Amino acid sequence: MLPWTVIGLALSLRLARSGAERGLPASALQGDLLFLLDSSASVSHYEFNRVREFLGRLAALLPVGPGALRASLVHVGSRPHTEFPFGQHSSGSAVQDAIRAAAQRMGDTNTGLALAYAKEQLFAKAAGARPGVPKVLVWVTDGGSSDPVGPPMQELKDLGVTIFIVSTGRGNLLELSAAASAPAEKHLHFVDVDDLHIITQALRGSILDAMWPQQLHASEVTSSGFRLAWPSLLTADSGYYVLELAPSTDPGAARRQQLPGNATGWAWTGLDSDTDYDVALVPESNVRLLRSQHLRWAPALGPDAALGYHVQVGPLRGGAAQSVEVPAGENSTTLQGLAPGTAYLVTVTAAFRSGRERALSAKACTPEGERSRAPRPQPQRTGGREP
Repeated sequence: MLPWTVIGLALSLRLARSGAERGLPASALQGDLLFLLDSSASVSHYEFNRVREFLGRLAALLPVGPGALRASLVHVGSRPHTEFPFGQHSSGSAVQDAIRAAAQRMGDTNTGLALAYAKEQLFAKAAGARPGVPKVLVWVTDGGSSDPVGPPMQELKDLGVTIFIVSTGRGNLLELSAAASAPAEKHLHFVDVDDLHIITQALRGSILDAMWPQQLHASEVTSSGFRLAWPSLLTADSGYYVLELAPSTDPGAARRQQLPGNATGWAWTGLDSDTDYDVALVPESNVRLLRSQHLRWAPALGPDAALGYHVQVGPLRGGAAQSVEVPAGENSTTLQGLAPGTAYLVTVTAAFRSGRERALSAKACTPEGERSRAPRPQPQRTGGREP
């Protein structure tokens, strides 16, 4: 059986009795950031010093604090070594000073071992890590490793860690692209060690984007409407959103709005004053596993009509793949013979009359046993009632 899952954002709010606007405060940014620094003998002292200076300047630009972003530094060498754990330093400047004071460890470049160690640190309370906050890893490398990095990187991504890679050497583009989070153009940087300052601001922005709270925010709240904003969860090609609005006392009167995957805001108008509303935003992947061995996706839209769909499903760790052809006008199919407790890659390819094709992929894992339908996201109170 394939589990039915929903990743949703929700809030409740009350519209004012008058036309006065009431803004709602946004949640503070939070997250655990781990710097993985190549401190092995394959890196010259000059390169190590340049990278160390780069990471220090980057840290100084980040909102480090006890209730905000926490940072840790782990060395890559023969054995991984923690320079400082999460929460030890309470400001960006303090983290910068600690990075500048770090000494090169030398030894072999056992990055795979360091990544496995980093996974433990990112989720260990003893290391200062916090549950329920975004996790980000920034790996700066000269491009080489004495042991495999693919499997431990995949484990980190499976746990929801966002991976940024900065390569200053001769790294393999395909291997590093696969190791970094997608899309690679945002999460992978090839730059000379003397030009690292060029990417500082862009990398800072990407880190903050990855750590922004995954919540809805309401603003411009009046007696008849409000504006919603949310972090980017999808892209125009990867899915769409369903935005639901309902009076708290009458869920059956829900209003729904479908929005493209690149949308990050919407304004509701014409609502009743002095009324509590529940709002839910549900990101819908273009490939979504709904029930036991059943697959559904958003139909291809636009003037270039689709001739049909080719669906392929195969185990991520290798094995026989199965495929099925779905005619135009249909956007679902039933899959048979999937093994329990197995991660699969599902790819749906739409063929168009113009001859072009568009493929979308998603990863899904079948549970070990039967699992019931997951609950809808529960509303989260973000503002008080008007007096």
